[in-house]
Amino acid sequence: MVTLPLFSFQKNFKVRTVVIDAGHGGKDPGTVGKKNTREKDVVLKIALKTGKYIEENIEGVKVLYTRKTDKYIEFQDRADLANKNKADLFISIHANSIVGTNAYGTETYVMGLHKDKSNFDVAKRENSVILMDENYKEKYEGFDPNSPESYILFSLNQSAYQENSLKFAQLVEDQFKNRVGRSSRGVKQAGFLVLWMTTTPSVLVETGFLSNSKEEMFLASDNGQDLIASAIYRAFKEYKADIESIN
Repeated sequence: MVTLPLFSFQKNFKVRTVVIDAGHGGKDPGTVGKKNTREKDVVLKIALKTGKYIEENIEGVKVLYTRKTDKYIEFQDRADLANKNKADLFISIHANSIVGTNAYGTETYVMGLHKDKSNFDVAKRENSVILMDENYKEKYEGFDPNSPESYILFSLNQSAYQENSLKFAQLVEDQFKNRVGRSSRGVKQAGFLVLWMTTTPSVLVETGFLSNSKEEMFLASDNGQDLIASAIYRAFKEYKADIESIN
């Protein structure tokens, strides 16, 4: 009996399915800018544009959306869509906010332990959405987004997809900085529940700060949304080529 090398099982691996997740939606507006720009509206437009770029320009890739309308989707359902369809990549799109500061720039997160308070604050804000879910304590096994102790569970699960998640996250930030001219705050790690629940390489993209008037204007514009979407699309195209060239 001939024992095949482990890598041979991945030899013909292709990135065939990507899930694009527009954060928030419905009863959950997400962050809101000074000019009443709502995160849920901005990220939905960016998500749909990103998916359209992929569908129109890359053959053989199936694009799935967690939502295509202004609808509230629970975290569990977002992750389930990726897991049940055996997605090869999960991209969650969001907009940032820090009240009382003039912070600006993009950040792309992967699943991991937060290394500073600001990363924890972002994760805590995004995770607090589960408080809107019915029976959230039972559904998420007692997870409390406001309790630092709850995040210990993330340290017990070192994701097998960390390397590829980091690879894609860096490509996204490179595109934002070098092609779109945005200020990149870099690739970061934090305990995002929606990333932890997905069994595939996954990232959460913070496209800018709605709490910053200049960035709010950019993110609310059709041109700004096009530029952000095209950057994520190019990062995906490069990621797909890189991953498939290894095999």
